[in-house]
Amino acid sequence: MNTLSAPQMIEYANKSLDFTPHETQWIPGTAKLAACGVSPSGKGVLSIHELCRDGTKELFHDLSFRSSGIKCASFGASRLGDGHLAMGCYDGSLSICDVNVAHGDRNKSELFCVKAHEGIINAVDGVGGTTCSYGAPELVTGGRDGCVKVWDQRTTKAVVTLNPDKPSSARDCWTVAFGDSYNDVERSILAGFDNGDVKMFDLRTSKIVWETNAENGVTSVQFDRQDIQKNKVVVTTLESQLRCYDMRTQHPTDGFAFTSERAHRSTVWISKFLPQNRDIFLTGGGNGGLNIYKYHYPKNRVGKHGQDGAAVGIAGSVELLNSRVISTQPVTSFDWSPDRQGLCCLSSMDQTLRVFVVTKLEKH
Repeated sequence: MNTLSAPQMIEYANKSLDFTPHETQWIPGTAKLAACGVSPSGKGVLSIHELCRDGTKELFHDLSFRSSGIKCASFGASRLGDGHLAMGCYDGSLSICDVNVAHGDRNKSELFCVKAHEGIINAVDGVGGTTCSYGAPELVTGGRDGCVKVWDQRTTKAVVTLNPDKPSSARDCWTVAFGDSYNDVERSILAGFDNGDVKMFDLRTSKIVWETNAENGVTSVQFDRQDIQKNKVVVTTLESQLRCYDMRTQHPTDGFAFTSERAHRSTVWISKFLPQNRDIFLTGGGNGGLNIYKYHYPKNRVGKHGQDGAAVGIAGSVELLNSRVISTQPVTSFDWSPDRQGLCCLSSMDQTLRVFVVTKLEKH
């Protein structure tokens, strides 16, 4: 790690919260961010903040925005300027609200609501909005019931449902992500489970095209870009492990090649690729730290398998650019600004919302 050219993480603002935050998201096309979580009374909380010269200014705060705690949220299926926030709750409900209307009347802000899962919704991701213009806007959810479901807000029934083989022995789905949406037909979803399973489902063919086990519970999965052919994926797990898979070449038996890295000396809770540079990603750990990595491609990404001679992928390497511990509690949510390179927001279990600026990213 070259400290002279390493990206610097500079805290721009921090604000103590009166609730436990589970998700922080930039509102696309604005200098505003939304923080969601659960209040001491178990209600769902929505708080909206705007950047200003002195830090952040709170625009909206409702400790009982939803009847149960909000576990996850995403603007991924929202068109630019709409401000439609999808939220997954503790009671298994999936809802979409207009954060622009929420400022005035909470009751008029709800656009969609459905009972999506039996039990808590652990993760939600969106596609077809500002970051990916191909295909219809859709949401994918993963829940404690072990189900993964794809939703179109024009209907109250899931358009795709992936159920566990035996509901009695279902494993928690902890994380989901969209990707491979490079035209109006192709689209895939990734799902990670508490037993270490990672599964990729092709929505065009309606088949599971790849599955593996990462040895520990999977806390986060993400494609480097949603709107290109699947290129690489970062998977983070318990026991301080992250894997970066090369997704261009799949061997019939060995699957996709990957490189593994130890990080944070604790659980790696999140990973997020930089929107402006898909080779740089950040992880947040249980030690309250942030790590910035860069992925380096090998000279040749395809080789021949030693036994059957079939094409096999060759994984690259991961370089740690910089790291910083910013809290005494785990970092549980993080989001890069889609509009300003290096601007990011995050929250941790010490009930603090932070805004950081990461410099020198253009040098990598």
